[in-house]
Amino acid sequence: MAATSKQDIYDLFVIGGGVNGCGVARDAAGRGLSVLLVEKDDLAQATSSASTKLFHGGLRYLEYFQFGMVRDSLIERETLLKMMPHISWPLRFVFPVTPDLRIEKDSSSLGRMLAWIPGLAGRRPAWLTRVGLFIYDHLGGRQILPACRGIDLRSHAAGAPLDARFKRGFEYSDCWVEDSRLVILNARSAGAHGAKILTRTRFVSAKREGEIWHVTFVGQDGATQEIMARAIVNAAGPWAKAVLSGEMVRDNQHGLRLVRGSHIITRRLFDHDQPYFLQLSDGRIIFAIPYEQNFTLIGTTDVDHFGDPASASCSQEERAYLLQAVNRFFSVPVTEADVVASYAGVRPLYDDGAAAAAAATRDYVLTCDDSEGRVETAPSGTAPLVNVFGGKITTYRKLAENVMGRLAAYFPSMTGSWSSGEPLPGGNFNLEDIEALQEKLRASHPFLDAAWATRLIRAYGTDSFAMFDSIETIKDLGKHFGGNLYEREVVWLMTREWAMTAEDVLWRRSKMGLVLTDTEAAVLDKWMASHASMAA
Repeated sequence: MAATSKQDIYDLFVIGGGVNGCGVARDAAGRGLSVLLVEKDDLAQATSSASTKLFHGGLRYLEYFQFGMVRDSLIERETLLKMMPHISWPLRFVFPVTPDLRIEKDSSSLGRMLAWIPGLAGRRPAWLTRVGLFIYDHLGGRQILPACRGIDLRSHAAGAPLDARFKRGFEYSDCWVEDSRLVILNARSAGAHGAKILTRTRFVSAKREGEIWHVTFVGQDGATQEIMARAIVNAAGPWAKAVLSGEMVRDNQHGLRLVRGSHIITRRLFDHDQPYFLQLSDGRIIFAIPYEQNFTLIGTTDVDHFGDPASASCSQEERAYLLQAVNRFFSVPVTEADVVASYAGVRPLYDDGAAAAAAATRDYVLTCDDSEGRVETAPSGTAPLVNVFGGKITTYRKLAENVMGRLAAYFPSMTGSWSSGEPLPGGNFNLEDIEALQEKLRASHPFLDAAWATRLIRAYGTDSFAMFDSIETIKDLGKHFGGNLYEREVVWLMTREWAMTAEDVLWRRSKMGLVLTDTEAAVLDKWMASHASMAA
């Protein structure tokens, strides 16, 4: 990391290298502001790499009558799909209708309303599901994705793995996203627009002196450094309250509720490529999604988390819950022996102490310590702080736009909204051309098999061609680390994507950790440590 002097003045200092922080850095840099972002660990190391990996509107939040939040998410879903066709793509979810499903404990707004209707208390009849899916189809002005339709599970391919009692169902559309790569590519885009991204850099404190913040942080080398900034955005996710100290606490007495969502990864449970939306009798839903070609992703739980968010892991109770839940639907039992990995992430939910329903806290809240974010003209002589509390991956780009809206009065010369019109790095192609792009890569490099080419295009898009520039044979890729991971790709990740350890490469820039052995991962880690000087 380059030395930073106290005389450096940035327009914006961003705390947190998750999806919200990197999204804000990208948006601000693209508007012409000078930006410095610090992340205490690796980019996307916490919540932003532990999601269910979906861009979705939140179908189940319709039961809480959260129509505005769902509508905004559905509109944004298609915007994001166009921006990143390599790391995001449409999925057709299968929603089996459970015969005579009764919700045992239902605190949703819809559940309370149905309780007054004779014969419907606690029930979810098929017609009611169809009404919800119709609303989901039309609430957000769907253009690209196909509409919901009913299916006969007795003849549909998705019915084959299910228990015989499931005879009817629905298909509806949502989108997959490679969540940690979304963060990395936003950071790359921010850097391309002039932002400075520092990982393994811990924010310490900030002191306001008039129109300037004096910021202290500790770099990767352990040295304490100071810079000045005209504004700060606190996007530290589950740590958003923890970073507030001194003058940063002023007018920011807001609560966060930490909720742990856990997932398990199993061997591939079915042969088709459609995921399942499974509604449970306790009122929750889980997903079973084809994952990384040879696996199935199952999640998520929703459990209050206490203590350090970094300590989050999938508990035995949560594993058992997920296995029990999925076994209510599939005909062949899924057991502990089928589980190959698990992960957990902590979602920060805004809590003002008055929310009556869990869904009411699912949206994000922005606060400005000068006027609770209702600034029209900048207060004279005051440096602003914007805090990001909560949020969801689908609305990260709109959140960033709203953050910049809160800061507009402080930076009257900055340009307007732009981020939806520029694809993320590697995403400069049309969604329908992805298979042709994979074939083009294979034609240029015949040693690539279909699975390898698919992985590369799905991770790097058109950047795959730059990564493999001048490569004629497989030997030109350098050291082989395992699976289809070679030195050329690792060097790309170290020099352009801030990767410093094997974990960075195997679990956040890719999911090759599911393929490489512990011994192979150790070799990779040692090689990267010996080549640390090339890191971005």
